[in-house]
Amino acid sequence: MSDDEQHVDDESAEAAAETGADEVMYAVLLDYLPNGRPDDDRPQYKKSPVGYAVGEQDFRLFEITFADDADVGIADRVDVDPDTNPETINRIRPIEYDDLTRGATQELEYAIEELVDREERRFVDFYNDAQPITLRLHQLNLLPGIGKKLRNNVLDERKRGPFESFEDLEERVSGLHRPKEVLVERILEELRDDDLKYRTFVGADAPASDD
Repeated sequence: MSDDEQHVDDESAEAAAETGADEVMYAVLLDYLPNGRPDDDRPQYKKSPVGYAVGEQDFRLFEITFADDADVGIADRVDVDPDTNPETINRIRPIEYDDLTRGATQELEYAIEELVDREERRFVDFYNDAQPITLRLHQLNLLPGIGKKLRNNVLDERKRGPFESFEDLEERVSGLHRPKEVLVERILEELRDDDLKYRTFVGADAPASDD
């Protein structure tokens, strides 16, 4: 095994370990290159299929090296732990937004929208549970378009009872017209901007789902 291959395997182990020993790590496939990366100059017979995926739990991005006979496609939900899915996954490594292919970049927003829809309860609870970050800044203010007035509208209304759905949020909070879409926008912002000071959804500290 070369030093590069050992380094990638170490990254795979680290990525899997960060999810917890007993937790299966799932991701949504954003792009699939059956002939490997185009910038890989090795002969074709030495190249394996490669895919790009976004993690379901914390929206981290991955490059996955698949087994040659892996039966996967774009938008598939994939167990991306090489230890639990060795017949499909050879290696996995964390990547940054700028490492995505053009196809993966185009698919990312749709994938995130579907994940937020699928786990609506989890993301509605962000509005129920969001807390102050500092004396002047609240977690709700991290969402695009939510200033002091709209934040206070959310806080006042949730005192009357927890929000049950995105529709419930829209109906009860004056001025909050796109509660799901602003979450999606924030998640994309956290993925694209390496310099953000606060991250609520992307990374190991993201809120857990109920699954």
